[in-house]
This record gives sequence, C-alpha cells and structure tokens, in this order.
Amino acid sequence: MTLNKRQIAILESMARAGVTSPVTRQDIVNACEDTGAYACPPSWLTQDSARKVGRGLYDCPELASFTGAGATEHVAESPSTESPAPVTAPAPAVQGAVETVDSSANLVMGMTGGERASLVPDRFNGYVAWGHFSDVEKIVRSRQFYPIFVTGLSGNGKTLMVEQVCAKLGRECYRVNITRQTDEDDLLGGFRLINGETRWCDGPVVSAMRNGGVLLLDEIDLGSANMMCLQPVLEGKGVFLKKIGEWVKPATGFTVFATANTKGKGSDDGRFVGTGIMNEAMLDRFPVTLEQPYPTKATEKKILVKAGCDDADFATHLTQWSEIIRKSFYEGAVDEIVSTRRLVDIVNAWQIFGDKSKAIGMCLARFDDDTKEAFLSLYGKVDADAEMTTEDPASGVTTSDDTECPF
Repeated sequence: MTLNKRQIAILESMARAGVTSPVTRQDIVNACEDTGAYACPPSWLTQDSARKVGRGLYDCPELASFTGAGATEHVAESPSTESPAPVTAPAPAVQGAVETVDSSANLVMGMTGGERASLVPDRFNGYVAWGHFSDVEKIVRSRQFYPIFVTGLSGNGKTLMVEQVCAKLGRECYRVNITRQTDEDDLLGGFRLINGETRWCDGPVVSAMRNGGVLLLDEIDLGSANMMCLQPVLEGKGVFLKKIGEWVKPATGFTVFATANTKGKGSDDGRFVGTGIMNEAMLDRFPVTLEQPYPTKATEKKILVKAGCDDADFATHLTQWSEIIRKSFYEGAVDEIVSTRRLVDIVNAWQIFGDKSKAIGMCLARFDDDTKEAFLSLYGKVDADAEMTTEDPASGVTTSDDTECPF
C-alpha cells in the first residue's frame, strides 16, 4: 500500500516505541496520541479483516521497514512530480471479499474512540428479495453516485431492502436515523472529547464518503431544515468541512439512499406524526423515487414461512386477512393497516406462546378496542377453524365468546 503522511507518522511512532508486528490496539492508541495523526485508531489498521490475528491484535508488516536493519527512508505522497517515489509495502490479501473499496477511502477515522464494528450488514437468512430489490442491487453494484428516495407505508421493508443489498454485495452501509434534532454535527462530524483531548471526528456522512460506502438516511422526512447541509453531498460534489478547513470528495462507490413514509409533503392524515414538508430543492436532488408497496399474497406467504411459520394454512390465512384490511384501508373504510412487519410479529408471538388467537390479539393491542375487535372478528371469518379470543395483556386473563368472564 502507498503510505501517506499520517500513516508514516503512526508507523514511525510505533517503531520508536519498539513495537513490532503484530501490534496491539493499545500500541495503536498510544501512537495516535503521540502523533495526533488520528483522533481514533485508523480503520486501515483495525478494520481490515486480513490484518486481525486475534482479539485486539493486528498484523502490521509495514513496520518492518521502519525498524532495525530493514529501516528505510520514507517519503509521503506528494503532488510534486520531483518528490521521490513513496515506499510501498505489499497489501495483505483479503479472502472472500465481494467488492473492494478504493484504498484512498480506507483512511477514515472511526466516529468514536472505541473499535468500530463492521459496517457491512449481516445476511438475513430469512430475507425474501422482492419489490425494488433488484433495482437497488443494480445501483449499488454499479458503484455510481445515484441518490435514491424510497417511500412507502411503514413495515414494508424499505430499510431492510437497502441493508440486505449491501449485505449481499459486501458493501458498508452507514445508516443514520433522522430526527427533528439531527444537525450538521451529527451528520458531517464535529469536535469530540477523546482521552481528555478535543479532537475532530468524522460524522457518518463524511465517513461514508471517504470509504465509498452506502449512506442510508432513514426516515429522512422526520428531519428539519438542518438537513440542508447535505445539498452538496446529494450533488456528488463533496463537502467542505468548515470547522477544520478540509474539502472531502466522495470516493468511488459512494451513493445515498433515503427512506420515508411520505413523499416529503407531510402527513395529511396524521399517521406519521413528526414528518414535515421537505425542502423542494433537496427533494429535487434525488433523480429517482422508488415507491415500495406491500408484497403480494404469494410473496408475503414466503416471508412468513421464512420467518418460521411452519403452518402453511396459518400463513395463507394471515396474508388473506391482511389483504382485506389493506383494501379497506385504501378505500377509507378503516383507519389502521396491518403491515408485513406486523404479520411477522404475529408469527414470532405464535412461536413463543403457541396460541394463534393470543398472538394475533397481542400484536393488535396497540390499536383502539373497536379496531382490534373488528380485525379479530375478520380473522375468524377468514379462518373458520380459529377460535378467536380477546385478552387483556396486563392481566393475562383470556376469555372467549362462549366462556363466562370470571369477574
């Protein structure tokens, strides 16, 4: 790998301290404090899986050229054509990597003083690819900068879709949950107190840009006008960090996905309290909007089976039941809707309690009593063999239509 000034500084510091490979995390922290080159242990040392040889122990072959008989003069990269060629050390091979990230992006600092966990999402074995999954995969695989706005009602898999595409392709996903309080410091970075010193740390947006990662702005319609600091980011031009006077350009592979329950025009029916009307200039910087519906009955049944529903009839009845409710919701006949996530919750509750009626009732308990009773009654009509009961979750007392209340 080609060494820059910050990398040379930290390697020289460890060499002076007599450190040899493999290095401990404390060795790296000490070198960071000694040189001030990094606010946190650098990801090129601590986040490369090929370097990790044990808990808190990392292979650092570059140290060999800084210590003992192998020591050589090191000159950092320079834009001047007259500078000596930088000394390079062979980069360790990464086994099983799906895609590689531009090496210049691996210099990003962690966002805290602790060791950063892998930002590549875990593969979810129970995931069923549907909807716009293939479209999102094509965008991420292309490694082009192409911001996408994903909208749809809650619980239909918008966020999970982006995460599972990143998991499939081995791409880092920087998920940021947006709230009304989210500001420029939360997104771009700011000064943090680390080991008693005030130092700059990149925020998730800048980290994603440096690393060529996928930035996921979750529930972006909950944000305030502070989100306008992302205008240049959404244009793909980079961003100027005015507090430290640095211009950050996005590395190859960087792109942005934003999810929302609305289309940025607010929530007229009050279902999504806190969402606001987004600035039109920001919305216009998303060239494509993907509308995510709820899955078809066939797809939804696959999702429930993958979630652990080994009763095919139960899965069928749940999807038929939810379809009727959704149709009624779209027609304005009911005020609530049963999402795909809610159906998975019902399956999980059934696996725990072993009672279908109880599972459905508990997962509907957040609705008002009239809606809950109507939905329970409807399920009883869809599944003629079901004995629907009502339960007071607080008391644990269950009654059925043909059982006298004990009180």
